Amino acid sequence: MKTKLLALAALTATGGALAQSSSVTLFGVVDASVAHVSTKDGSVTGMANGGNSSSRLGFRGVEDLGNGLKASFWLEGGINVDDGGAGFKFDRRSTLGLLGNFGEVRLGRDKTPTYQNLETFHAFGDSGMGAINGHNLISSGAAGTLEGSNPKRASNSISYLLPKMNGVYGQASYAFGEKAKGNSNSLSSSMGLRLGYANGPLNVALGYGLVKGGTAANTVNYKNFNLGASYNFGVLTPMVLLASERGNDQRVDLYSVGVKAPVGPGELRAAVSWYKDKKRNERDSVRLALGYGYKLSKRTELYATVAHMSNDDNANRKLGTSLAHTVAAGKNATGYELGLRHNF
Repeated sequence: MKTKLLALAALTATGGALAQSSSVTLFGVVDASVAHVSTKDGSVTGMANGGNSSSRLGFRGVEDLGNGLKASFWLEGGINVDDGGAGFKFDRRSTLGLLGNFGEVRLGRDKTPTYQNLETFHAFGDSGMGAINGHNLISSGAAGTLEGSNPKRASNSISYLLPKMNGVYGQASYAFGEKAKGNSNSLSSSMGLRLGYANGPLNVALGYGLVKGGTAANTVNYKNFNLGASYNFGVLTPMVLLASERGNDQRVDLYSVGVKAPVGPGELRAAVSWYKDKKRNERDSVRLALGYGYKLSKRTELYATVAHMSNDDNANRKLGTSLAHTVAAGKNATGYELGLRHNF
């Protein structure tokens, strides 16, 4: 009996030691706003999600394996604050990885390298009324194009991330299409690259992506490029973003300039974005956005945003809000929202 008790005590101590070398964190964002969008054809008012940051719930963890090697996981899913949502799944990110001095190898569903540039170098990122909505330029401005030609996230992917080295960072990823036999092996597959430099106030990065679209009989290569930069002067942080998406005999370019500036207990944000269709006439758009976030605490922010989308005769781009609305070709849209965001 004494031997068994000693063995049990040893196992308990070992379990405690292992527990000390690993950690699991519950985290999330809850963001909701009252939003309004109007066009010449009508208007709509209601609750919107993610006016400042996308609402989400997630779990992440790291285990120290010794000798500088760590294992990690990240499970994150989107939620709707207005109605609670339904069918929750880890669709934002679900990855398993190994980290070390060599960098990180990551498996699963994750953001594409080019999409991360769009989020980083736009004053409103890709959430809310002023959001860039630039992850799928062709589909948002031209009819007859396959949806998802430049996805935000890629499933079935394997990625390699560079280790930190004097400000240089980067990522290379490949996502398997996993089509059934008889179709093109590479159909729906994608690859992406990102290389950047962040040192002090300067941050600059270049991204490239390739997505196989179309059908087994007619494969289309969708290519997307972007280049972003920002510089924090203290009193303000200007940023610039250039992006292009090409494929299926179409091309749409994006040019954006923006600024973030600390004002009082919060932050002022402003951005102008131009969408240029290089293959079709009268399909250009211009988005203007202005917003302010008032920090109630380190975790909670009250924010307000106003935005306007001006469309050419054949363009029908919408504002970034999750509030359901339609914009007819050639019509402009104006919107505003007042919301609250809490991180935990």
